[in-house]
Amino acid sequence: MAKLLLSLHVLAAVIAVGPVTVAGSMFPAAARRAAAAGPDAAALAPVRLLHRICRVYAFVGIAVPVFGFATASAMGVLTDAWLLVSIGLTAAAAGVLALLVLPGQQAMLDRLDGGEGGAERRTTARLAMLTGVFNLLWAVVTVLMIVRPGSTTGA
Repeated sequence: MAKLLLSLHVLAAVIAVGPVTVAGSMFPAAARRAAAAGPDAAALAPVRLLHRICRVYAFVGIAVPVFGFATASAMGVLTDAWLLVSIGLTAAAAGVLALLVLPGQQAMLDRLDGGEGGAERRTTARLAMLTGVFNLLWAVVTVLMIVRPGSTTGA
Protein backbone atom coordinates (compact mmCIF):
# COMPACT_ATOMS: atom_id res chain seq x y z
CA MET A 1 0.00 0.00 0.00
CA ALA A 2 2.87 2.39 0.77
CA LYS A 3 4.23 2.00 -2.77
CA LEU A 4 0.85 2.84 -4.29
CA LEU A 5 0.47 5.89 -2.05
CA LEU A 6 4.02 7.01 -2.78
CA SER A 7 3.38 6.66 -6.51
CA LEU A 8 0.19 8.72 -6.23
CA HIS A 9 2.01 11.33 -4.13
CA VAL A 10 4.83 11.70 -6.66
CA LEU A 11 2.41 11.77 -9.60
CA ALA A 12 0.31 14.42 -7.88
CA ALA A 13 3.42 16.51 -7.23
CA VAL A 14 4.60 16.27 -10.83
CA ILE A 15 1.16 16.87 -12.35
CA ALA A 16 0.10 19.67 -9.98
CA VAL A 17 3.23 21.51 -8.94
CA GLY A 18 5.04 21.34 -12.29
CA PRO A 19 2.52 23.45 -14.21
CA VAL A 20 2.35 26.04 -11.44
CA THR A 21 6.13 26.45 -11.37
CA VAL A 22 6.32 26.85 -15.14
CA ALA A 23 3.22 29.02 -15.64
CA GLY A 24 4.04 31.13 -12.59
CA SER A 25 7.55 31.73 -13.88
CA MET A 26 6.24 32.72 -17.32
CA PHE A 27 3.56 35.09 -16.01
CA PRO A 28 5.65 38.22 -15.27
CA ALA A 29 7.25 38.31 -18.72
CA ALA A 30 3.90 37.70 -20.40
CA ALA A 31 2.38 40.53 -18.36
CA ARG A 32 5.18 42.89 -19.42
CA ARG A 33 4.61 41.97 -23.07
CA ALA A 34 0.86 42.50 -22.70
CA ALA A 35 1.41 45.90 -21.08
CA ALA A 36 3.74 46.92 -23.89
CA ALA A 37 1.12 45.89 -26.47
CA GLY A 38 -1.39 48.33 -25.02
CA PRO A 39 -5.13 47.71 -24.82
CA ASP A 40 -4.95 44.68 -27.13
CA ALA A 41 -7.23 41.90 -25.84
CA ALA A 42 -5.25 39.29 -27.78
CA ALA A 43 -2.09 40.28 -25.89
CA LEU A 44 -3.86 39.60 -22.59
CA ALA A 45 -4.90 36.05 -23.56
CA PRO A 46 -1.59 34.40 -22.58
CA VAL A 47 -1.54 36.28 -19.27
CA ARG A 48 -5.07 35.11 -18.47
CA LEU A 49 -4.19 31.55 -19.46
CA LEU A 50 -1.07 31.47 -17.29
CA HIS A 51 -3.00 32.80 -14.29
CA ARG A 52 -5.76 30.24 -14.84
CA ILE A 53 -3.19 27.43 -15.01
CA CYS A 54 -1.70 28.61 -11.71
CA ARG A 55 -5.12 28.83 -10.03
CA VAL A 56 -6.42 25.48 -11.26
CA TYR A 57 -3.26 23.52 -10.56
CA ALA A 58 -2.86 25.17 -7.16
CA PHE A 59 -6.24 23.68 -6.27
CA VAL A 60 -5.27 20.30 -7.75
CA GLY A 61 -2.05 20.56 -5.73
CA ILE A 62 -4.01 19.91 -2.53
CA ALA A 63 -3.69 16.24 -3.48
CA VAL A 64 0.08 16.38 -2.92
CA PRO A 65 0.04 16.79 0.88
CA VAL A 66 -3.03 14.54 1.16
CA PHE A 67 -1.20 11.66 -0.52
CA GLY A 68 1.98 12.70 1.28
CA PHE A 69 0.42 12.33 4.74
CA ALA A 70 -1.10 9.00 3.75
CA THR A 71 2.27 7.79 2.45
CA ALA A 72 4.13 8.97 5.54
CA SER A 73 1.59 7.26 7.76
CA ALA A 74 1.87 4.01 5.82
CA MET A 75 5.67 4.20 6.04
CA GLY A 76 5.65 5.10 9.74
CA VAL A 77 7.71 8.27 9.29
CA LEU A 78 5.25 10.94 10.43
CA THR A 79 7.57 12.11 13.20
CA ASP A 80 10.86 12.06 11.28
CA ALA A 81 12.67 15.39 11.19
CA TRP A 82 13.12 15.41 7.39
CA LEU A 83 9.39 14.96 6.95
CA LEU A 84 8.46 17.61 9.50
CA VAL A 85 10.78 20.10 7.79
CA SER A 86 9.26 19.14 4.43
CA ILE A 87 5.76 19.69 5.81
CA GLY A 88 6.76 23.13 7.08
CA LEU A 89 8.35 24.08 3.76
CA THR A 90 5.32 22.78 1.86
CA ALA A 91 3.06 24.91 4.04
CA ALA A 92 5.32 27.90 3.40
CA ALA A 93 5.21 27.26 -0.36
CA ALA A 94 1.43 26.97 -0.26
CA GLY A 95 1.24 30.23 1.69
CA VAL A 96 3.48 32.05 -0.77
CA LEU A 97 1.38 30.78 -3.66
CA ALA A 98 -2.05 31.39 -2.11
CA LEU A 99 -1.31 34.66 -0.32
CA LEU A 100 1.24 36.37 -2.54
CA VAL A 101 1.66 34.90 -6.03
CA LEU A 102 -1.96 34.26 -7.04
CA PRO A 103 -3.29 37.57 -5.63
CA GLY A 104 -0.34 39.40 -7.22
CA GLN A 105 -1.12 37.84 -10.57
CA GLN A 106 -4.81 38.70 -10.21
CA ALA A 107 -4.05 42.31 -9.28
CA MET A 108 -1.72 42.67 -12.24
CA LEU A 109 -4.29 41.11 -14.55
CA ASP A 110 -6.98 43.45 -13.19
CA ARG A 111 -4.77 46.47 -13.87
CA LEU A 112 -4.01 45.23 -17.38
CA ASP A 113 -7.71 44.59 -18.02
CA GLY A 114 -8.49 48.12 -16.84
CA GLY A 115 -5.95 49.59 -19.23
CA GLU A 116 -3.81 50.88 -16.36
CA GLY A 117 -0.64 49.17 -17.50
CA GLY A 118 0.07 47.50 -14.18
CA ALA A 119 3.05 45.54 -15.42
CA GLU A 120 5.79 47.98 -14.61
CA ARG A 121 9.18 46.39 -14.16
CA ARG A 122 9.20 46.70 -10.38
CA THR A 123 5.83 44.97 -9.99
CA THR A 124 6.69 42.15 -12.35
CA ALA A 125 10.12 41.74 -10.76
CA ARG A 126 8.49 41.36 -7.33
CA LEU A 127 6.08 38.78 -8.71
CA ALA A 128 8.94 36.93 -10.41
CA MET A 129 10.84 36.92 -7.11
CA LEU A 130 7.86 35.54 -5.20
CA THR A 131 7.37 32.83 -7.80
CA GLY A 132 11.07 32.02 -7.50
CA VAL A 133 10.69 31.66 -3.73
CA PHE A 134 7.76 29.28 -4.29
CA ASN A 135 9.83 27.26 -6.78
CA LEU A 136 12.85 27.19 -4.47
CA LEU A 137 10.76 25.94 -1.55
CA TRP A 138 9.45 23.09 -3.72
CA ALA A 139 12.96 22.27 -4.90
CA VAL A 140 14.15 21.96 -1.30
CA VAL A 141 11.14 19.79 -0.43
CA THR A 142 11.92 17.55 -3.40
CA VAL A 143 15.53 17.14 -2.30
CA LEU A 144 14.43 16.35 1.26
CA MET A 145 11.98 13.75 -0.06
CA ILE A 146 14.75 12.05 -2.01
CA VAL A 147 17.69 12.35 0.41
CA ARG A 148 15.66 11.96 3.64
CA PRO A 149 18.54 12.90 5.99
CA GLY A 150 18.58 10.72 9.08
CA SER A 151 15.97 8.37 7.68
CA THR A 152 16.07 4.70 8.52
CA THR A 153 13.75 3.70 5.66
CA GLY A 154 16.62 2.63 3.41
CA ALA A 155 16.97 5.57 1.02
